[in-house]
Amino acid sequence: MLIGTILRSKGSEVATVPPDATVRELLAQLAEWNIGAVVVCDDDSVIAGIVSERDVVRRLNDTGPAILDAPVSEIMTAEVRTCQIDANVDELRRTMTTHRIRHVPVIDAGRLVGIVSIGDVVKSTIEQLETEKASLVDYLHR
Repeated sequence: MLIGTILRSKGSEVATVPPDATVRELLAQLAEWNIGAVVVCDDDSVIAGIVSERDVVRRLNDTGPAILDAPVSEIMTAEVRTCQIDANVDELRRTMTTHRIRHVPVIDAGRLVGIVSIGDVVKSTIEQLETEKASLVDYLHR
């Protein structure tokens, strides 16, 4: 299965914030969208970084509540692992597991076109296994 298949199913809308948005603004967006990470973009398609709930919690613990008024660029991960829309889900699952990352922006022709979470990857893997199981059961009952 390809990443593009997941995006067709879940949609390609991606929450983004500019690097100069405050952490407080980021938190409002995480809550509004009920998500765990936001892509940081200078515009809506060029990735500058990614920031997650974990990033906020760790920095809040390290520096205290003053971090809430700091720009997102101070807490974001600047080296973002991305994948192509035609990447294989199995390969992405291995990458996410190996590097302990939960959200991967999806790129097509150098532009941001979606985001895939570990939950999306697990869901697609389960669906694929269920389809294979049904095919095998059907084959055995013929």
